Amino acid sequence: MPIVHSRCIPKLASTGRWRISEFTKLERLMNGDAFSNALLTKRSSFNWSTVPFEYPSEKVVVLPTGKGRQLPAIQAQSRSETQSDKRVREARRLEVKRIFLNDWEAYRKYAWMKDALMPISGGFRDQFSGWAATLVDSLDTLWIMGLREEFDEAVDAVANIDFGNSSSGRVNTFETNIRYLGGLLAAYDLSKREVLRTKAIELGNLLYTAFNTENRMPVDFIEFETAKTGKGLIVESSVVSASPGTLSLEMTRLSQLTGDAKYYESISRVMDLFYRGQNQTLLPGLWPTYVSMSAQDVTTGSWFTLGGCADSLYEYLPKEYALLGGREAKYEMMSKGFLETAKNNLLFRPMVPGNESILIASSATVSPTGEVTLDEETEHLSCYLGGVYALSGRLFGNPEYIKIGKKLTLGCVYGYLSFPTGMMPERLNMVACKSSEDCEWNPKRFDEEKRKRPEWKDHLPLGFTTAKDPRYILRPEAIESVFIMYRVTGNRVWQDLGWRMFTAIANGTETEHGTHAAVRDVTRAAKALPQEDYMESFWLAETLKYFYLLFSTPDIISLDDYVLNTEAHPFLRTG
Repeated sequence: MPIVHSRCIPKLASTGRWRISEFTKLERLMNGDAFSNALLTKRSSFNWSTVPFEYPSEKVVVLPTGKGRQLPAIQAQSRSETQSDKRVREARRLEVKRIFLNDWEAYRKYAWMKDALMPISGGFRDQFSGWAATLVDSLDTLWIMGLREEFDEAVDAVANIDFGNSSSGRVNTFETNIRYLGGLLAAYDLSKREVLRTKAIELGNLLYTAFNTENRMPVDFIEFETAKTGKGLIVESSVVSASPGTLSLEMTRLSQLTGDAKYYESISRVMDLFYRGQNQTLLPGLWPTYVSMSAQDVTTGSWFTLGGCADSLYEYLPKEYALLGGREAKYEMMSKGFLETAKNNLLFRPMVPGNESILIASSATVSPTGEVTLDEETEHLSCYLGGVYALSGRLFGNPEYIKIGKKLTLGCVYGYLSFPTGMMPERLNMVACKSSEDCEWNPKRFDEEKRKRPEWKDHLPLGFTTAKDPRYILRPEAIESVFIMYRVTGNRVWQDLGWRMFTAIANGTETEHGTHAAVRDVTRAAKALPQEDYMESFWLAETLKYFYLLFSTPDIISLDDYVLNTEAHPFLRTG
């Protein structure tokens, strides 16, 4: 019997014929008879590959190739599905698709080729250099949802993006990398449209200038016109650790697709620095929230977090290991190092009225003697962590990590279900139990703790001592972890929890125009919630994509075949 790829023809049907997978059907729909835009691509007005670097690389780093390790399967084996279950799942999936299409059409009508839609006024913003961030960020969502006409139109539009001009004099390296380069690479991996690869190379060469510095560390912001001249850029003295630490997946994938190792070389130098410093910090295994790339110092600092400012640095470690096919052992060591330290120091079980066994990711200050002081605060951005633990549990054969991932994910789901709007605030505080075992609800202690918080409000649900930032800005991190937990375990309870989250978000963020906008305060119920006139590109790129994938068959973007970047862009694993 021939060997058959799991994505294409997974098993025999009862008729004895090979059953075509849903992913293969999708590929045929989206890629069949695709017209190549390569000849129609409008080259950018500046050729970034011709920049004469003042500080060229003198180090030769070869992209790891050859036979990779046989990595364990991440996804649970598919379970049989009754016709009733299938009807429910399909109805949910189509409802997510309907919401996406409504917002996509609004973007197309009011903000086409702009970075972001203003969903209430019908205006737009160009906060990410004016290269149509929402369009590029949404390319792979269009493909995954089977929207062939919309995808073809968007790809044609990408062909005309000019990376030689920017609406801003300074280009954000981090955001440009995860949204634009990630979006182009993933859309190419799915569709093989050559125009997307061409544009990814143009943009990759622009981003490569971020490393034209004296010590070859990247700048946080690229001075656009200076970068064109080849004059060396000045590395900032202090940046958040996530910024330089979230370049590896995209630059690695670009090297894999082009055969040009320079992109991989650029990030290897950065990640080697993090590797050498990981166990030299006040909290060995983790890095301080702020680092100095100019001084090549990733060890000095007393503030440690798993949330915003550091989140994707940690997220990318096991994912880079998977993308490289296990060929770089340092990413396994760095992953395990942070997972163990985080488990022992920055995760806490909160005291809640129902005594639910959940976990919350926090931040802490560490004294020179190593004493860790938790701030008992979490944020929506930290909700990615449950998924990372679950993925790592599969990759590294550690069932305990999957259990931790479950409890972390349930902690964020708890944050959704506890508030009257069904949405979790951007930032909040809870009371840490003395230990994971000694965690009975204690009204007296809760009352004492809430009075220590000047931000406490009497309308907050029991268990929450603050909602310091009461907004919900269409973020994806919680549903991201719910999706991963479903794919890792195959347990449909995650689909049901995700649906409760989706209905609350879809209803609570809907504007009078049928679009969706950020909400200013999700801690108070109201017929019409106060909204902000803004729709982040990640609403279409991540949040709705994760909901859609949660209700799709598991072969659609299988986690055994793809690695998703921090903007939910799937990169093909090469084995």
